[in-house]
Amino acid sequence: MNLLFASYNFYSATSKSLWGMLLGRLFVGTGMGLSPPIASLYVAEVSPAAVRGTFGSIGPIATCLGLMSALFIGLPAKKIMGWWRICFWVSAIPAAALALLMEFCAESPHWLFKRGRSIEAEAAFEKLLGGIHVKPAMAELSKSEKGDESNTVKLSELLYGRYFRVVFIGCTLFALQQLSGINAVFYFSSAIFKSFDVSSHIGNTCVGICNLLGSILAMILMDKLGRKVLLLSSFLGMAVSMGLQVIAASSFASGSGAMYLSVGGMLMFVLTFSLGAGPVPGLLMSEILPGNIRAKAISLCLTIHWVINFFVGLLFLPLLEQIGAQLLYTIFGSFCVMAVVFVKKNVLETKGKSLQEIQIALLPQEDTSTNQ
Repeated sequence: MNLLFASYNFYSATSKSLWGMLLGRLFVGTGMGLSPPIASLYVAEVSPAAVRGTFGSIGPIATCLGLMSALFIGLPAKKIMGWWRICFWVSAIPAAALALLMEFCAESPHWLFKRGRSIEAEAAFEKLLGGIHVKPAMAELSKSEKGDESNTVKLSELLYGRYFRVVFIGCTLFALQQLSGINAVFYFSSAIFKSFDVSSHIGNTCVGICNLLGSILAMILMDKLGRKVLLLSSFLGMAVSMGLQVIAASSFASGSGAMYLSVGGMLMFVLTFSLGAGPVPGLLMSEILPGNIRAKAISLCLTIHWVINFFVGLLFLPLLEQIGAQLLYTIFGSFCVMAVVFVKKNVLETKGKSLQEIQIALLPQEDTSTNQ
């Protein structure tokens, strides 16, 4: 996959036509759709339970650093002819480096064990955890994978029966994450800054810094406070942030007051999003989903994520013109409040629990007894 990223970035950099450029972006976008679930799945399967949240938070931090790097690398694009091609060349370097370095990483012990390659799974655990932890890790792996040898679960089976609850939690979390309006904020933040005569470069830098700070806090707190606390705090903070946006768009605020409320609310929104609503759902899905449905279920959840992402980005500006900022931000804030209620009632805290313990807690008791 990373080789494809590198290849098609090279292709985009050297393309001589619009269709060639679009083809390159199509394949890079496909890779972007594939890589998050695979990365979350891999991190969950190779990380010890005590630090799984911390390790899972490193990905969002890397994403923030990548976005900020892209922002600064792209600054000369308006002044230097053809600089955009250099941006594509540069973006191919991390993909090629990752493709090379992954050759030195251990394969997922869970994946090896499910395919009957126990000796290789032991070797992977030794490489990841050290020799003294191999036997306990293999014993836990044997328990968690017992009864899940079949990998023939149909996609339709994810929508009813014993797996419905965990799949429902995953799909709803990703849906609420996007319906909160986060990508509308990311996509159109420049327009918001421009409306208040704030430099888009300065504004986007502030957005990137808030995103990075929130992701770092999430990494520090993930295995201390837990996933559920971060999700509740994050969605609640996002709801308050949207409330500030509503006030800024109302007749009660004008001039500099409206600017401070709108820009401050947007930055607070990004900060609180990156604290929980951003990094937690992907990590949580890789923890609560049983091994025999994990790949398919995460793919389903991410499909919902990208579909809603697409429509929110597509409809944001038309809705902004048709119903106004005040009502639109009220709708986004309402989804954030709905997310708080949903997390409170449905999300299980997974901090410090093994994948086997999580599965037993979430799946119907009469069925999990066959998995021990």
